[in-house]
Amino acid sequence: MTPPSAEGLVVTQASLDDWPVIKGWAADEGWDPGESDGACFFAQDPEGFFLGRIDGEPVSAISVVNYGADYAFLGCYLVRPDVRGRGYGLTTWKTALAHAGGRTVGLDGVVAQQGNYRRSGFELAYKTFRFGGVPAAGEPAGTGVRAAEAADLDAITAYDSACYPADRARFVEHWINGPGHRALVRIVDGRLTGYGVIRPALTSLRIGPLFADTAEDARALFAALAAEADGRPVSVDIPETSAAGVALAEEYGLTPSFETARMYTGPVRPHATDRVFGVTTLELG
Repeated sequence: MTPPSAEGLVVTQASLDDWPVIKGWAADEGWDPGESDGACFFAQDPEGFFLGRIDGEPVSAISVVNYGADYAFLGCYLVRPDVRGRGYGLTTWKTALAHAGGRTVGLDGVVAQQGNYRRSGFELAYKTFRFGGVPAAGEPAGTGVRAAEAADLDAITAYDSACYPADRARFVEHWINGPGHRALVRIVDGRLTGYGVIRPALTSLRIGPLFADTAEDARALFAALAAEADGRPVSVDIPETSAAGVALAEEYGLTPSFETARMYTGPVRPHATDRVFGVTTLELG
């Protein structure tokens, strides 16, 4: 997609076959990628992943995944440590951002890069904190929580759309059915009042999303998701705006490890941020 630059960098679209390289770099950064994330990510926008190469060897990566006509999400922004400081990241960034066109772009940026993101036109919306650890014994899961079924897909997709700045039906279908993924719903009086997913990652079980109508719904789902861990460590990314989400994590003995910032280049459609007790994934939003 880009001709060889002065530094010899060539940026092209990445394929799912390239995902192990990106996943490995993410793991080295301590991001704890999910074991089955790649197939779910590429399902949403298979043209939204990019690698920069020098003499055919990967040195940089980024994703700019399009959701409909108005919104895109940037993630997986990585440069191999031994070649940092040579401009490869910025070239990869500029090439990939063209994929978003005129869409508003969101990202979850690590602290060290937030100044650079602001200079690129991104504005802070809120901070997110990753909480992790082995869940302490908590209350039993509340009534109405059960495993998601095929018949729930339409309701889950509609619920997810209400909690997110864009519709993402393809992604949601793959996310709740991914290998090793366990999706739970809460049904009250015949209506879906929240859903959550727990999935295996390299060093923990990752919870996300945790979307719910109320703190009570979130508590019931979180109790059931934590029980799935069976003594293994879990992690969940919680917006600072969700005081109830933070309190829930602390109640289960989870502690914060690092923060990111949700940032946008422009306006996003109204969505139910009060239902977001846990972010789906920092890579795709």
